[in-house]
Parts: sequence; structure tokens; C-alpha cells
Amino acid sequence: MVSIKQYFLLLDQTHCQVSPRNLKFRKNIYGKPEVDWCPLPLHFNISHTSSLVACGVTLDVPIGIDVEEKQRRTNSNISAFAKRYFSPEEVKLLTAISDPEIQRQEFIKLWTLKEAYVKALGRGFSAAPFKTFTLGSRIATIGGSHLSETLDSEASEIVVESSDDPENLTSNWQFALLDLAGSHYAAICVEKDKSTEVKASVPIKLRVWKTIPFVEDERVSGTGAVVAIGGLINHL
Repeated sequence: MVSIKQYFLLLDQTHCQVSPRNLKFRKNIYGKPEVDWCPLPLHFNISHTSSLVACGVTLDVPIGIDVEEKQRRTNSNISAFAKRYFSPEEVKLLTAISDPEIQRQEFIKLWTLKEAYVKALGRGFSAAPFKTFTLGSRIATIGGSHLSETLDSEASEIVVESSDDPENLTSNWQFALLDLAGSHYAAICVEKDKSTEVKASVPIKLRVWKTIPFVEDERVSGTGAVVAIGGLINHL
């Protein structure tokens, strides 16, 4: 068994003071765990790798989170592997990258973001295949969307470009892409606030805590341990 060395808790300003003993859980029809009862409309999602666990918690809005190691094993032929799972637009983006290591890193980032999206939908990969939607980026102003060469731009907004199933896969979502401790990528996807009529993009408010059980509990928002590399993020 591989020991978990670090836990990152990603919070969207919850301030929830509910005792853990009062929380009850259930699974939706796709198997995603949900809070069955809580005085507050609490949502959460969990992801883990061999050396890190991440838990995202929000109020009022669904959340999906995924973490991947930067050095995770990948197929040696990234382009061929991407054709099996990604949309034609995403495959075109990846095949245009000539440097093998940059191509591999962009593949991992894109995979992490897509995982977070289908988890936020509450459906998972089997019910929302990666080929049915395209992720891209756009400058955080009113204007058209486009797939950028890379996703490394905190000033850009990551968006769902298209879908083969528009009734079930919507574009009403916000994304954040993070570099954790220089060793992992973390992607967060939350539903946009439907109560506001403001069309401008609003940064995701994010608190980040690093925990080593029984050893350390440290708030690392805005430090070198948490670097925003994509999406609009406001560290609290």
C-alpha cells in the first residue's frame, strides 16, 4: 500500500461549522458521493493520486476536482492516444506541439480539466465521454472563444467549447487549473452562479490548505505551493 504523504483541501469559502457526525451521504445514479443532509447546501468532490489527496468543497454549487502527477506515465504516442479520447479540436491542438515534453504536459493538463468537468456534472467518464465536448480558452473579456496553444494563462478563462449532447452537457461552468507544490496539476470545475445577470467572468474564490495528518495543517493560498496556471482565480 502506498502511503499518502500530503493532503490538499481546496475550499470555496465555505465557513461550514457542521459536526462531521451529522453528515449523511448517498450516491447519485452514476455513483458519485453526495451529502444527503446538511443545514447548508454543501457540495464536495475528492480526487487522489499515489501521493496526494484533494478535496474540493463549495456552498450552493456543484464541484468537480481532479489531481494528476506531472510525471504520471503516459502513452509514448500522445497524438494516437488523444485520438481515442479527445475531440478533433483538442487532438489538433496537441499534435501541433512539436516538443514531446510540452505535448505530454499539455495532455495531462487537458485530461485533468476534462476529469474535473465530468465529475462536476455528477456523471463521470462512462456517462460523459471526453470526446463529446471540447475545452478551450479565451481572454477574460467579451469576445470569441478559441483553443490556445497551451493552457498556461491565469488571465484567460477556460471554457467548454462545444458538445455532441447539448441537453446534458452545458457550458455554464467555471474552471481553474493549478500547479500544486511543483509536482501535481489540480483542476477545479464549479457551476457558475445562476442568480447573477452579470456576463463578465468572475474569478473563483479559493482557499487552499495543505495537511499532513497529525503533523502539519497549513494554509497555502497564494504561496508558491499553489500556482494558478489557467482560469480566473482569487486566492483568499
